[in-house]
Amino acid sequence: MGEEEGKSDNSLEPMDKKRGGYTASIFIFVLLALDNMGFVANMVSMVLYFLGPMYFDLATAANTLTNFMGTTFLLSLVGGFISDTYLSRYSTCLIFGSIQVLGLSLVTIQAYAKPLQPKFCGVGKSSCMEGGIGFYFYASLYLWALGSGGVKGALPALGGDQFGYKDEAKKLATFFNLFMLSSTLGATIGVTVVVWVSMNKGWYWGFFISTMGSLVGFIVLALGKPFYRLQVPRDSPLIRIFQVIAVAIKNRSLSLPGSSAELYEISEKESAFTNEKISHTKQFSFLDKAAILGKGTKAEPWKVCTVTQVEEVKVLTRMLPILLSTIIMNTCLAQLQTFSVQQGNRSMNRKLGNFEVPAPSIPVIPLIFMSILIPLYEYFFVPFARKITKHPAGITQLQRVGIGLVLSAISMTVAGLVEVKRRHYALAHSPLAPGGISLFWLSFQYAIFGIADMFTLVGLLEFFYREAPAGMKSLSTSFTWLSLSFGYFLSSIFVDIINAVTARIAPSKLGWLHGLDINQNNVNLFYFFLAILSCLNFVNYLYWASWYKYKTEEPDTKVQVEEVNRASLIENENGSKVTTEEASSVQTEENIEKVSSLPLIENENGSKGYN
Repeated sequence: MGEEEGKSDNSLEPMDKKRGGYTASIFIFVLLALDNMGFVANMVSMVLYFLGPMYFDLATAANTLTNFMGTTFLLSLVGGFISDTYLSRYSTCLIFGSIQVLGLSLVTIQAYAKPLQPKFCGVGKSSCMEGGIGFYFYASLYLWALGSGGVKGALPALGGDQFGYKDEAKKLATFFNLFMLSSTLGATIGVTVVVWVSMNKGWYWGFFISTMGSLVGFIVLALGKPFYRLQVPRDSPLIRIFQVIAVAIKNRSLSLPGSSAELYEISEKESAFTNEKISHTKQFSFLDKAAILGKGTKAEPWKVCTVTQVEEVKVLTRMLPILLSTIIMNTCLAQLQTFSVQQGNRSMNRKLGNFEVPAPSIPVIPLIFMSILIPLYEYFFVPFARKITKHPAGITQLQRVGIGLVLSAISMTVAGLVEVKRRHYALAHSPLAPGGISLFWLSFQYAIFGIADMFTLVGLLEFFYREAPAGMKSLSTSFTWLSLSFGYFLSSIFVDIINAVTARIAPSKLGWLHGLDINQNNVNLFYFFLAILSCLNFVNYLYWASWYKYKTEEPDTKVQVEEVNRASLIENENGSKVTTEEASSVQTEENIEKVSSLPLIENENGSKGYN
């Protein structure tokens, strides 16, 4: 990583030049590729598994998949919280990885063992799951979701930790692009090889390959431990948030001082939680009252909070509208893994020469595009854009997300038009008639959305990691997966609501998405509905993106732990010992580094501040 990369924030273990950087990231990229190989393969094909041997109807199969995916991404918050508070991100990944492998193993066993599969219960029923078989099915499925979600909550932050403070401007952006590239390469193998094996050799073989891929991936991750930069868990980020809210409410009757310099703050070396100072901002000024040290009040937790602690809560609050503005895009993503797969499976020509392409393998087209575009973006577009914008990543993270939102709306429009063409042909010809429109018509909607995902997913991961306070990196990057989770759950809600509403107003008294036969449905209208919603959502996103104020740290306030450990100690006037680094900072940055040691003066409103 170079000389500067031996420096890190004080939530990390002291390190030498051999730790962190791209060497450590290689182990993470291998896990991403192997794990994503199975995860994406199952994500795009499991709706057919639910429709086939599990005997769900179309709407229930789609909702079962989206609920599973939504739960997986929602549980990333659990992994993020635990890795910020109780365990290192490395340990969190291995523990939840073991749970994931166990869940996948149980799913594989059910797919193999006929006695563990439900019996067909007749047409018209939404599901044939019942009794012990149903319990086994849902228990194994959501054990898999728990493990996978926990890993997703910790892994991106573990990768981000491998790059020091001075590297964040350029190398951190490169890491997240390579993070996406590794996932894409693994997914490409998954939607071709694993999907073909599942649909031609047996579902249990596909699940078995996924299980073994994840197992090998986590073994590789474990082998990389000597190379990792590992953070030491600190106080609960939730407690810090609650402290700010509670103290701000308690101090609601106090008046804010005329200058933010009079608000309570301490130096980094006195903080047991984080080494960064975040500059004061004027947004959400009511929270600033938590940093007022009242008359006769000691500087203790739950009585006063630092400006940095208050700004941490402000940062998270500013992130929420960005998070909420990306949910609709992920609702659109859910359709490509459910109804679009059904489109390809009915009345479309899946022949490529003498080879019949499985419908779930169509996403290989955007994945191939992404595998080419990501390196081009990183090594050609970013350097070119950097010269124009002077931004280290070429364009800001929020600009990148905005591009993805526009492309997702276009993708849903194209999906609706393709479905009109497919359905018209299907209704005009016998299901047994040869030919049909090519399956590759679906490649347009998949390719456009794949590019959209490349922009948005990487943009969100980097945005939430870069903007997060030092002690909340995992929890913050989990917001990316939280957006995916809400998108999948919202998809299930939309399917149920639209079915119920259209069944009442349609002349046929049938919902747009009813039954098993997609040819008798109006999936095209559902796509157009999502396209319109996506356009309205983009307008909403533009407002919040322009409103967002990026976090800024006070300059030169990063205390490098390993340097402090190596620095020689000198004795100050009162006999206590400080490092030479600290002694120097007293001379050059006394107003920052020694602010907490200055005498307190009383303001007109009775609060205290530093002279």
